[in-house]
Amino acid sequence: MSAVEALRLAQESGIRFGVAGADLILDAEREPAPAVLEAIRRHKEGIVSLLGADDDEWTAEDWKAFYDERAGIVEFDGGLPRPEAEARAFECCVVEWLNCHPAISSPERCLACGGVDRPGDPLLPHGTATCVRVWLHSTCWPGWHGIRKAEAIDALGAMGIEKSANFPNDFGKIGGV
Repeated sequence: MSAVEALRLAQESGIRFGVAGADLILDAEREPAPAVLEAIRRHKEGIVSLLGADDDEWTAEDWKAFYDERAGIVEFDGGLPRPEAEARAFECCVVEWLNCHPAISSPERCLACGGVDRPGDPLLPHGTATCVRVWLHSTCWPGWHGIRKAEAIDALGAMGIEKSANFPNDFGKIGGV
């Protein structure tokens, strides 16, 4: 389950949210089901990120300019056909969106499944060398990454930047970004 799915589940359960800094404020007419509260707890940081617009966040126009600039560089400087340039530009946008909207988790539990270290499948840090952002089991990473990539694609689509037909199913197929 992703932060988007947890938020949707909570809202369908009648929970209304507010954000105060890094804290979530919940309001509901009845006690939510324990599974809903657990989903909110597990994805709190992501829900706060989704609901709390940061003043430094890019606007749709900023994203469109980023996309157009990348497509132009690849097409004119790289000499690639426009469809390929657009696929690579979209890939750059997905990666940049993921960088601008990092997932953060505690080292005690897997962000994807909520589990602890397992024999043969310990929790592993994922992030950059200087900044670990999430902890996941190696077996949970592919599904979690697919969900995160889908969130980026959905967010970009909502801003009018559509996935091209040449966009790869796997980041390694074009450019290995």
